[in-house]
Amino acid sequence: MPAKVDEETCTACGACAEVCPVDAIMVEDAAKVDAELCTECGACVEECPVEAISLQE
Repeated sequence: MPAKVDEETCTACGACAEVCPVDAIMVEDAAKVDAELCTECGACVEECPVEAISLQE
């Protein structure tokens, strides 16, 4: 399953979008992950300073 963003925790800083190797993340009020593009690499999870992103099992 693709990365999941907790929109209440997300600060829309854009760090996740910057490190996503497939440009699967758009940031407006909060980050949003395009499930069809996400490769579940975990780069966004590691980069998020507020731990708002997780990989679903």
